[in-house]
Amino acid sequence: MKRLRPGPAPVRPVSGRRRASGQAAHRSGHAGEWLAALWLMGRGYQILGFRLKSRAGEIDILARRGKILAVVEVKRRATLAAALTALGPQQLARLRASARAVARGRPALAGLTLRLDMVALAPGRFPRHVKDIETGGPDFRDPSGRDHDLDGGRTGR
Repeated sequence: MKRLRPGPAPVRPVSGRRRASGQAAHRSGHAGEWLAALWLMGRGYQILGFRLKSRAGEIDILARRGKILAVVEVKRRATLAAALTALGPQQLARLRASARAVARGRPALAGLTLRLDMVALAPGRFPRHVKDIETGGPDFRDPSGRDHDLDGGRTGR
């Protein structure tokens, strides 16, 4: 008697509304990255790349200013505070690994200081460029004025 093997699990079709919502979010993310790049260029950064992929993950924007090589994560949320707290520890680790992989793969960038930055975006607000998110640098404050620790949480100061 021939034994039947179970086939692959049935694929659940994606509803039209869900697909449209995902596409709108994708377009909004790309628009946010362009807005962040323009904001950075206005502050003297040279944009070296968009959406750079490595085995570790993806870098939204790679920018240079002087001797600084900034790996920029763009977060667009409904409020600026939500955007500032949207980067969790796992994503920060992936971003750090991606940054190192990209820097290793480009010998021309070898003498630059690598820094992880974030641009937070919210409707009706100016973009917020947060420098050195890895160490919780001096710019890592939400609009309420409270500091954030390395895990993206508030320290209460």
